[in-house]
Amino acid sequence: MFKRSSWLHLRIPFSYYLMPVFFFSLAVSPNISEKPLLWTFIIVHLFLYPASNGYNSYFDKDEKSIGGLKNPPKVSKGLYYLALFFDVIALVLAVVKISVLFAALIFIYGLVSKAYSHPAIRLKKYPVGGWLTVSFFQGFFTFVMCYVGINRFPFENVLKPYVLIPALLSSAMLLGTYPMTQVYQHEEDSKRGDKTFSLMLGIRGTFLFVGALFGVVSAGYILYFNSYFEKNYAWPFLIAMAPVVMFFLYWFVRIWRDESKADHKHTMWLNFISATCLNAFFIYLFLDSTQLLQMFS
Repeated sequence: MFKRSSWLHLRIPFSYYLMPVFFFSLAVSPNISEKPLLWTFIIVHLFLYPASNGYNSYFDKDEKSIGGLKNPPKVSKGLYYLALFFDVIALVLAVVKISVLFAALIFIYGLVSKAYSHPAIRLKKYPVGGWLTVSFFQGFFTFVMCYVGINRFPFENVLKPYVLIPALLSSAMLLGTYPMTQVYQHEEDSKRGDKTFSLMLGIRGTFLFVGALFGVVSAGYILYFNSYFEKNYAWPFLIAMAPVVMFFLYWFVRIWRDESKADHKHTMWLNFISATCLNAFFIYLFLDSTQLLQMFS
C-alpha cells in the first residue's frame, strides 16, 4: 500500500534518541500500572514520533543525510498520507487506551510538529522561535504528556513542583541537544532558506554554546536530585554523563581544527551516546528510587 521509502522516512528507530524524556517522566511517576505505561510508550514512540518524522520529511525533501537516515530516498505523496495515518492511530489509541486528556495532548503535539515544517508556517525557518518551540514541546510538553499517560492523571495533578521542575529540566536539556542535530545541515538548510539556530551560531559557536549550556543544565539536574530525592543521585548522574562529555570534547577538538568534521556520522554518534546514557540513568533512577522526600509531603 505504501512504498518502502515512505516507511523509511518514518524513522521509527530514531525514537530511541527521544526516549529519555519518557523514562524521566516514568522515574517520577507515583501511580504506575503496566497497561497505561506500555500504551503510553507505544503511542508516543511508535506512532506519534514517526508521524512527525514522516510529515517533516515530506515537506523538507532532504537530499542529504538526516537524523536516522544517512541516504534519504526521495519522498512521495504516500509518505504524507502514511504520516497522517500514524497520527490518527496515535489519537485513537490515546482515547481508547488512556484518556481524552492524553489524546488532546497528543493532538496538540501533532499540530505543532506540522507547523514546524509546513510551508505555510514553517517554524523551522525562524532560528530562535524554532529552537524554543522544539525544545519546549519535545521536552516540557512531552514530559507532561507522558506523565499524564503513565499515571492516568487529570491535568491538575501536573501542576506540582515535582512535575514541573523535571519537565523544565527536560526542555533545558533539549535547548542544548537540538542545535547539535542541526550542525551538519547548514548547507542544505541555507539552500531552503531555513536559518536554524545552529546556522545562526555557526559551527564553532554551536559547540561553545552547547558546552556552556550543558554545564548550567547539569547543575540544575543535580540541584533537583538533591532537593527531591532521599538518595543522592548527583554522582550517578555525573558518571552517566561522562561518556557524553568525553565524546563531545573529542569532537569539539576535531571541528575546531576542521569544520568539515561537523558531519552526520559524528552527530549520530553523539545522539546515540547521549540517549543511551540518559536512558540508562533514568531507568536506574526509576528502579532504584523508593520515594521522593517532598513528593507526598
